[in-house]
Amino acid sequence: MHVAKAVVPAAGLGTRFLPATKAQPKEMLPVVDRPAIHYIAEEVDACGIRDLLIVTGRGKRAIEDHFDRAIELERLLEETGNPHLHELQELLDRLQVFYVRQGMPRGLGHAIACAERHVDGEDFAVLLPDDLYLGPEPALGQLIRAAEELDAPVVAVVEVPPEDVHRYGIVAVGEQVREGLFRVREMVEKPARDEAPSCYGVVGRYVLPPKIFDYLRQTGPGAGGEIQLTDAINALAGSRPLYALTVRGERYDIGEPLGLLRAQLAFALARPDLRTGVEAFLREAADKVGADR
Repeated sequence: MHVAKAVVPAAGLGTRFLPATKAQPKEMLPVVDRPAIHYIAEEVDACGIRDLLIVTGRGKRAIEDHFDRAIELERLLEETGNPHLHELQELLDRLQVFYVRQGMPRGLGHAIACAERHVDGEDFAVLLPDDLYLGPEPALGQLIRAAEELDAPVVAVVEVPPEDVHRYGIVAVGEQVREGLFRVREMVEKPARDEAPSCYGVVGRYVLPPKIFDYLRQTGPGAGGEIQLTDAINALAGSRPLYALTVRGERYDIGEPLGLLRAQLAFALARPDLRTGVEAFLREAADKVGADR
């Protein structure tokens, strides 16, 4: 497989973050000093992909503005020598960012289906903006390497606690190709704990062939009354090999407030310019909690 395009579904309403998301997209909530979706764009860029499609919806204009030029701001930053201007400009010089709207919120599968015309018959990557990774190698890059090696689609998975399987698409794993890389026998979207085929949950990164769009067209509403990408991938697995890769690195689920807070701290600690101050704050906070008890 050869991956030259990436798709990011960003049309969700972000209700878990109300009222913060009443007037701004949840994908624009900051993780330290960057919007969450900016890290996704950096991961795409780090994998050598130059074509990024973002699936948006109503109220998502701020995403487009972020990945656009801001002439007045650029002039001001040039005068003050602010380095962040050049970082964003260089990223946008390498990436071509496109947009398509998901008119109705009908689920992740429907959002991906909106990308069919842009994908135009090519293999492509999907990155969910609720999942951020910290590690020595981009999570998507690990999937792409496995997909190229096997000439087959690959999904990222992580072992989740049994009590959390109902929150994920769960894979039933078959033979092991190597450590952390398995053949997928089937996938089940958000199963009950006693019906889950394993504890391997799909987490936010996929490398898929264009054939997935045929299965998406045939997929009716599933869990939650929505068109589920998991259901279409499961059908795909019935016609060709599909693999699951346990990605190296720390994953942060920023789809809910505590996860976003954890990511804020983790990404700050990974910054040499912030680490000392954050560590001091955490020690002070821990001492205060201990004293209050």
